[in-house]
Amino acid sequence: MSDAATLAFAAVLLFGLGLIFGSFGNVVIARVPESRSVVRPRSACPSCGAQILGRDNIPVISWLLLRARCRACGAHISARYPLVELTAGILFVALGWWAWQADRLGLLPLLLAWGLVGLCLAMIDVDHHRLPDALTLPMLAVTAGGLLLAQLLGDPGSWLAAAWGVVIWLGVVGGLWALSRGRGMGLGDVKLAPSLGALLGWISLGSAVVGLLAAFIVGALAGIALMIAHRAGRGSRIAFGPFLLLGTLIGVLVGEPIAAAYWGGVVG
Repeated sequence: MSDAATLAFAAVLLFGLGLIFGSFGNVVIARVPESRSVVRPRSACPSCGAQILGRDNIPVISWLLLRARCRACGAHISARYPLVELTAGILFVALGWWAWQADRLGLLPLLLAWGLVGLCLAMIDVDHHRLPDALTLPMLAVTAGGLLLAQLLGDPGSWLAAAWGVVIWLGVVGGLWALSRGRGMGLGDVKLAPSLGALLGWISLGSAVVGLLAAFIVGALAGIALMIAHRAGRGSRIAFGPFLLLGTLIGVLVGEPIAAAYWGGVVG
């Protein structure tokens, strides 16, 4: 099999896995904020309570075949469900591509875990303005385990750089939370910061810094856009978790080249 065929197969596989895990992500998004099990009972129509049949639970395809309607009662099914699944699929492919071209495939399992959990956390924060401990705290252990696995698989990351990533992210996010007494940054953001800082720091310190800066820049731009659209005011609370997670994605995908270009320009 040629390299092109191998890459195409890998992309299709990752996209399919992303769709499947994205479908599970919809369950997590709906149930974790309510402290409900993500395993039982089976998924059901939110309108009539009828359990969703296996044939109606195929990511994206079932939604299209049913024309966004419940088979039992005909109630409308939000396009958000297939969009979450598609986003997970795209994330899996993007992270897989980065890991392949950067020769960091040992880090891919952790990246995929964060792709799914990060998507769930972003949606939950938008909906409920909180980041549940049920997701943020276990990810501390998952991140440490994922980095250890990456090291065993030969990834060139550094534990020292990961530790500095934690210091940078926790120092900034935790500092803002403390200085604002929780008004400018939520405690959930503080609990999220160490894991994200460790992941990016493991890749490179430049990635950690770029990712954190990107989070604040994108967050500021989004806030300005919402104010211009009259959907937020100066005192409005805006969920910042999605921007931390988006900044992390930016740090992973383009953090190193941006940092290298900046420092090259400074030195040059």
